[in-house]
Amino acid sequence: MILTAFFRASAVAALLVAAAATPGQAAEPLAKELFGAKRLPAATAPKTWGFYSKGCFSGGVAIAVDGPNWQAMRVSRNRRWGHPQMIRLIERLSREAAADGWPGLLVGDISQPRGGPMLTGHASHQVGLDADIWLTPMPDRRLTASERENLSATSVLKEGSLYVDDRIWTPAHAALLKRAAGYRDVERILVHPGIKKKLCDTVTGNRAWLSKIRPFWGHHYHFHVRIGCPDGSTGCRSQKPPPAGDGCDKSLAWWFTEEPWRPAKGPAKPKARDVMVMKDLPAACRQVLEAPAPVSEAAVTIGGSDAVTAPPIAASAFAATPRREIPLPEPRPRR
Repeated sequence: MILTAFFRASAVAALLVAAAATPGQAAEPLAKELFGAKRLPAATAPKTWGFYSKGCFSGGVAIAVDGPNWQAMRVSRNRRWGHPQMIRLIERLSREAAADGWPGLLVGDISQPRGGPMLTGHASHQVGLDADIWLTPMPDRRLTASERENLSATSVLKEGSLYVDDRIWTPAHAALLKRAAGYRDVERILVHPGIKKKLCDTVTGNRAWLSKIRPFWGHHYHFHVRIGCPDGSTGCRSQKPPPAGDGCDKSLAWWFTEEPWRPAKGPAKPKARDVMVMKDLPAACRQVLEAPAPVSEAAVTIGGSDAVTAPPIAASAFAATPRREIPLPEPRPRR
């Protein structure tokens, strides 16, 4: 009995030693945990490295919680950061859209302070060049901190449908998208296929800007603005330009078949963010992670007013978007 117990204990110990010695990524920290822990940007020159879904950036700045024509949402997530070029574009859009008649922007996620993969949510938004803008008009009052965390965005689709609800959609929505697509820096804007179809069916005159409006899963409660690689960011990898034409062709018709919404076959693969480690990112991202931070958030915050200041960031800064009934079908492709 004693010998049996001894051999069993020895076998267990050997397995533990072998497991500890086995090479692999299990013991290596995930990149999302390292970047998600950074509360301030890298205080170096603004530069972007990598691709929208696998990269990072330095020299980031935050958009103020409140501005003359915008309000930031989900502030506790600490995702108000971007490349200065992105933040300036949001400011410009808020100002010029207000002149067009849009009440003001509700600004969703941009990036983490130093970019990189996020603990939850987006696959992209890693290089400070992506921003989500709600399709819900800004109210004529300042939202409370609680409302910014819990207020649900409004879908512009008919319930259970792929098509726009004309009781919600207005010409002002179309004008907002046209304004954003008109900026040279903007490479593409992601919207739900139903929104793209609505624009294809109703836009008259110059339709060239429609080429930047790209259909994608989700995106019926906000639109996703993506700008190109900034000048001087030689380590930034550009995305292939949108196809020529207005996109109101058979490529759009495909979205209204069963194929895009059919569940993927086989076992689900882990999301890239859940397995990505530092060696998977551009080498410069390690320097971005280790770079010193600015003296304060206020020192690197752009625009704004004195109406509201950002609340302290909670330890669990990545509050989930409240669940709500949204139109189906809604599946996204597995990554």
